[in-house]
Amino acid sequence: MSGTIGYLGPQGTFSEEALIAWIGADQASRERAYPSIPACFDAVAHGEVREALVPIENAIEGGVSQTLDELIAHGGRIVIRGEVIHPIHHHLIAAPGSSLDGVTRVVSHPQATAQCGRWLRGRLPDARVEPALSTADAVRTAVEGDAGTAAVGNRRAAQIYGGEILAEDIMDAADNRTRFAIIGTDEVDGAGPAGEWTTSIICGIAHDRPGALLSILQEFALRAVNLTRLESRPARTGLGRYVFFIDAEGNRHRDLPLQAALTAIADGGIAQVTPLGCYPTATRAT
Repeated sequence: MSGTIGYLGPQGTFSEEALIAWIGADQASRERAYPSIPACFDAVAHGEVREALVPIENAIEGGVSQTLDELIAHGGRIVIRGEVIHPIHHHLIAAPGSSLDGVTRVVSHPQATAQCGRWLRGRLPDARVEPALSTADAVRTAVEGDAGTAAVGNRRAAQIYGGEILAEDIMDAADNRTRFAIIGTDEVDGAGPAGEWTTSIICGIAHDRPGALLSILQEFALRAVNLTRLESRPARTGLGRYVFFIDAEGNRHRDLPLQAALTAIADGGIAQVTPLGCYPTATRAT
């Protein structure tokens, strides 16, 4: 298996920014960019890269649906080995010489335009908003494309592709951060260093009934296990069927209350538990 790290590319994405923050610019320049989140998962699954860095959650828009759906699809065969929390600053970028008044079309990754929704509606109410595979692809499209096209992206992308920043920090919340997951095919050593750890799981309700989710949550509450994230996604097995992504404080390999809660949920037939990884918790605040 290759020792390289994959990430959502091309150069100039926020994923690359987070990668640089994690391993440094020199090493990041030797890693491998992929055109989409599913492509990152495929690269890990096929052994093209040892790990990949993908966005999983944003402070404004919540979970990144493509990443969550890929975790469901891989059924625990790809897990989270770590996380990086990275600040996100969105700018409106266009070809040199463009003006804000002349923008009629805005392109970017759907997560990026959603994070800037209020600004775009307020300042460019008549502009068409169109999706792109990544913020970097959007910036490249805007710089090389027709007059009147602008992109939501970062300062690094503007520098790489020769764009001009028409408006800075256009995101709807000043403290905008994205959590990036480091994914791989095996968990990190659960007997690793002391400190704060996070355990991620998927819970699939075994039998749909009133209070099923409450039954899951009670097992954690009874043992004073704190949950830092709870999110539902369609199970893709039928309308109205969902799975729940849960992040719990603690290390499932050595924290007895967490172990007991997970055992009670699985052995009690409350839900099917799919482990998604146990890893050191990244710093949530500056």
